[in-house]
Amino acid sequence: MTKEKIPMTQRGYDKLQETLHHLKTTRREQISEYMGKAIEDGDLRESAAYDEARMQQSENEARIADIELQLERAHIIEVDQSAVGLGAKVKIKAEKGPERTFEIVGVYEVDVLNGKVSDASPIGQALIGKKKGEVVEVPSPKGVNRFTVVSVEYD
Repeated sequence: MTKEKIPMTQRGYDKLQETLHHLKTTRREQISEYMGKAIEDGDLRESAAYDEARMQQSENEARIADIELQLERAHIIEVDQSAVGLGAKVKIKAEKGPERTFEIVGVYEVDVLNGKVSDASPIGQALIGKKKGEVVEVPSPKGVNRFTVVSVEYD
């Protein structure tokens, strides 16, 4: 069975690698120390600290496995830098309203609070491939919103 590739930016891939390294080194060491202290305290059958350490260990290992799978399936996207693609910072202007800036990222990199929207989201899908000056229409529950692409930039 072939697993579907996950499109992502080089920056997103690098961040996942950094997170994986942290979880495999620093976090594992912290959990090990916590578990060691709980063992030193005595009877493990009634040790809430030991149970907590084992739960943290389990969660950490699950997160490591998830990130390893994401990295294995990652497909780094190369884009035409004159058009909106993964990794683009796009400034748009609504017909009525202020300019807004979004960074288009893969689904595993989304951080809406920091303006990072997925290429699979309605706004992301509408913007992909567009160039400065083009108008995009984005469906919403209240109707269709029209935006003009003000700029497209890449780091």
